[in-house]
Amino acid sequence: MSVNETPEQLEQYLALAVSCAKEAGALLLEGFEKQKTIDHKSSAVDWVTEYDRASEQLIVERLTAAFPEHGLVGEEGSRREGKDGYAWYVDPLDGTTNYAHQFPMFAVTLALYKDDVPLVGVVYDPLRDELFTAKVGQGAYLTRASGTQRLQVSGAQVLATSLLATGFPYDSHTSPHNNATELGFFVRKAQGIRRAGSAALDMAYVAAGRLDGYWEFKLFAWDMAAARLIVEEAGGRFTQPDGQPVKMDVQQSACVSNTHIHAEMLAVLAEAAQQRMRSI
Repeated sequence: MSVNETPEQLEQYLALAVSCAKEAGALLLEGFEKQKTIDHKSSAVDWVTEYDRASEQLIVERLTAAFPEHGLVGEEGSRREGKDGYAWYVDPLDGTTNYAHQFPMFAVTLALYKDDVPLVGVVYDPLRDELFTAKVGQGAYLTRASGTQRLQVSGAQVLATSLLATGFPYDSHTSPHNNATELGFFVRKAQGIRRAGSAALDMAYVAAGRLDGYWEFKLFAWDMAAARLIVEEAGGRFTQPDGQPVKMDVQQSACVSNTHIHAEMLAVLAEAAQQRMRSI
């Protein structure tokens, strides 16, 4: 991916994203064990809390103050048209269901794109104080109390020895395209499957080599904008389930891997899709 940003500009963008993520993460930590007000969005299982909204407001205010000319797309409704193709994608609380149940797996994630090219991305886990970052063309990194290390995807060569992660869409109670068929196929192929409830962290874990692959359907740009860059900068591969490139302007599905097992994952997804279509 070619970009015209200078290293200094990329560092400026990343520093702002990190600052926003950490400040929002501190806010989420304050509310983690408190009683929460739950509202519903697209379905009975698609929740939003006052902390999702407060986190997004904080991030949007910081980004707007620094770069008022940039566009913005936030999960909780923040929208702004920008100039020159710049757009921030913000998920102020990835893993809301976990957060509402006090299940310790959630993150803040945001990324800056220009004309659909990712420039910087951040996934921050405030509970573990783990910060996953990437700048285009400059690698991906994990920063925690013990220091900073460059991320590299795993070396697993086949599904049979691979640990995968996945998730399920909010319309899983009503839609036949709910990942149940695909899960059944992967259970018979992979060493193990995990479902932790935070798409951004699942994908960041692929970049870190903690997972070998991940797939999920009906994601949005804010779910995957940062993780896509982190995965690719760590040597991984990030596509749609049919192998086509992901797009940031529509709801998407994703197949993410350490590159080595990508073809095998795509083959399983294709086989499962055929089975699902026959059963409808």
